[in-house]
Amino acid sequence: MSLKCGIVGLPNVGKSTLFNTLTKAINAQAANFPFCTIEPNVGVITVPDARLRKLEELVKPQKVIPTTVELVDIAGLVKGASKGEGLGNQFLGNIRGVDAIVHVVRCFEDDNVVHVDGSVNPVRDKEVIDTELQLKDLESIEKKLEKSRKAAKSNDKEVLKTIEVLEKFKGHIEQGLSARSLEVDEDDLKHIEDLNLLTIKPVLYACNVSESDAKEGNAYVEQIRKIAAEEGAQVLVISAKIESEIVQLDAEEQEMFLEDLGLTESGMDRLIAASYKLLALDTYFTAGVKEVRAWTIQKGTKAPQAAGVIHSDFEKGFIRAEVIAYDDFAELGSEAACRDKGKLRVEGKEYVVKDGDILHFRFNV
Repeated sequence: MSLKCGIVGLPNVGKSTLFNTLTKAINAQAANFPFCTIEPNVGVITVPDARLRKLEELVKPQKVIPTTVELVDIAGLVKGASKGEGLGNQFLGNIRGVDAIVHVVRCFEDDNVVHVDGSVNPVRDKEVIDTELQLKDLESIEKKLEKSRKAAKSNDKEVLKTIEVLEKFKGHIEQGLSARSLEVDEDDLKHIEDLNLLTIKPVLYACNVSESDAKEGNAYVEQIRKIAAEEGAQVLVISAKIESEIVQLDAEEQEMFLEDLGLTESGMDRLIAASYKLLALDTYFTAGVKEVRAWTIQKGTKAPQAAGVIHSDFEKGFIRAEVIAYDDFAELGSEAACRDKGKLRVEGKEYVVKDGDILHFRFNV
């Protein structure tokens, strides 16, 4: 599975600059006017993982394949987007296909970069985006409600339950709340799956700050942190300007640059890590002479389903998994050494794969 994140926000908040940096390519025009991103830009970036580099050093494979994140840079939304303002309908549609939303919020002052609403106010900006997504969700819910009510004449229990669930979400969103904050039973969610609601997607607020605020943030960031805490959402402080400079440097220069700023890792690395946490994702590895590779799974995935990420036949014919914890492999240096020290375990169908596990699957064809 590949994580797909949509980068959203008002015009001129730094979305395209951030996208350019993350993909290490200047392929999303960063311009000082609204709607410079007319089509969603899509970039696939490799997930930085020091463990993969260590495995490469130890195993010396013919090739190394990291896991990836797909980024979709969606053009700046404005007030009225849900009704088609600023090409809004087109852009809102592009958000439906992503797993998570990275909501970039402007938390910096700069007279040279115009704000679409004339002043910097991150709380107002956030609420504009929230409202537009909520209105679009209401539209989707009401359309399905109308169809379901017509079908309810047959007294079908499933249809009646669908109406009940839709009414819950409708009432919740009409209060100005996002779908993700409504507590419902897992079984209820199947009644709205087909709607792919925008506000049910997990969100990460990326507060774009100036260079001087990159380490601690500022008063604007604190405003967003307070709201995010109430929502149970995550906040990341990032300076798109700094990241765009870092990406031009080699590894050694990047380390020195970050050190000078008092940072231990780049915003890009922190954003990807936060996205994984947001979606409760883990990484496991396969390691052999031909290939060392990282695989992404949902946290809590059992061994047969983890094998199925590689190929469906692996899941269907699963017999067992040979497991080595990453720390043991890194310490002992090889599969043979781990086997000799009793650090290689054999696990069955009920084994829950852990982040960092190095796996070898046995299966029947």
